[in-house]
Amino acid sequence: MSVSRHIPNALTCGNLLCGCLGIVGLFQQWPVATAYFVWAAIFFDFLDGFAARALKVSSPIGKELDSLADMVSFGVLPAMLMFFLLKDVTVQQWVPFAAFSLTVFSAVRLARFNVDERQSHGFIGLPTPANAMLITGLPFVQGLIHFDWNVVVLLGITALFSWLMVSPIPLLALKFKHLGWKENELRFTLLIVTVLLLAFLGPAANVLLIIMYLLLSLFGRWRDVEQVTPK
Repeated sequence: MSVSRHIPNALTCGNLLCGCLGIVGLFQQWPVATAYFVWAAIFFDFLDGFAARALKVSSPIGKELDSLADMVSFGVLPAMLMFFLLKDVTVQQWVPFAAFSLTVFSAVRLARFNVDERQSHGFIGLPTPANAMLITGLPFVQGLIHFDWNVVVLLGITALFSWLMVSPIPLLALKFKHLGWKENELRFTLLIVTVLLLAFLGPAANVLLIIMYLLLSLFGRWRDVEQVTPK
């Protein structure tokens, strides 16, 4: 039996393990470790698909395993972080449980992605890793500009990003079909901004990166519409 056929699934399990360790980090009040585990989970999530394509060993089991791992790392983990953030800013015991709408909508998002053939070359709605990046960046934004989160703002973020994951908005595909500038200018722009923001802001950059990703996607969509609209 070829060992190579198990490599993508092993990488997917690395994603799952990082998600579990990130959750442990939340209970131990290690927000930096949690953010890094999310980054590592995203890295493994990228590698498993890359390895499956390179080795030509993709399988239905691998696809299902990938969704299950994503559910933990990018569905449960960010919702639990939001739960703790809400718990710190409200005395109403029921309010923090609203955070788990992120988990529910992540599940819907992942299920749709598995059956939606339109998303083979792009995204419709915010990918769950992007949502996890933004949520895990929130505590660092608070530390960077020294302010306290408001319960209304946190609930607004929860509602907005829950909706974005299942929204019909086409978003920028991050895969490079070639390395030329033409048709990749938005991807290269996002890559350059990512490197700069991470270098200067660290985990706090997560929030700005996802906002930048959304804005670039909307700009790209508007530009494409303008190019095909008769003058």
